[in-house]
Amino acid sequence: MFKNLSVVYFSPTGGVKKAALCLAGGLAENITEIDISGNDDKAYGFGEGDAVLFAVPVFGGRIPAFAAGKIKNFSSRGALVVTVVVYGNRAYEDALLELNDLTERQGFIVAASAALIAMHSMAPDVAQGRPDAADEEVIKGFVSLIAEKIGKGGALTPVKVPGGRPYREWTPMPVTPAVSESCTFCGVCALMCPVFAIPVQNPGTTLGDKCILCMRCVAVCPRKSRSLPAFAEAAIGEKLAPFKDMRKENELFI
Repeated sequence: MFKNLSVVYFSPTGGVKKAALCLAGGLAENITEIDISGNDDKAYGFGEGDAVLFAVPVFGGRIPAFAAGKIKNFSSRGALVVTVVVYGNRAYEDALLELNDLTERQGFIVAASAALIAMHSMAPDVAQGRPDAADEEVIKGFVSLIAEKIGKGGALTPVKVPGGRPYREWTPMPVTPAVSESCTFCGVCALMCPVFAIPVQNPGTTLGDKCILCMRCVAVCPRKSRSLPAFAEAAIGEKLAPFKDMRKENELFI
């Protein structure tokens, strides 16, 4: 168990944060949250004796390029790291391997890795309500195993995770969230967009060349005025239909 743990997360719709803090809660006495979902490009440095948990969502079997760019602001000289990818019940493919490669290049030592389930950001009926109470019990078991490994002292055994290099190719769906007539142009979505894809002066629009379809604007809209276009929602629903009633389990790699 760590005395202090910095929990770094990119959590556009809240699922990543919930899953990450569920795991982090049993790993340390004191937790510092660092939300990289915003527009802050502050640099962070960690050294031997420090501990960090990085948590990001899975986009098409990869970690989001936006999150990868933010993680490059974190450097280390031997700090221990727990890496976490969070996905919506389909698959995480190369994402965990990519995250481990990235954090190791930044000087971190990977002590453990996890692939956790959360409600799908584009299809809320897939993995609905997760992480739930059953997930929390499983994650408590993960905490014990991680603490046991770290408590042994000495050099840590390398963490092997699924995935392949080169990482899989992925192209985002070329759509942006639709805006309904209930929009009051309050601007919350524009202020919360991590990539400035929504003009502050015209929050009823979205810039397609900047939008990463992270769904944050949909999640934070107080009037639920934003959503996927109907055709995109139907296509995603059809693609994810086989996973709707499937319960995938959380995975730990130590």
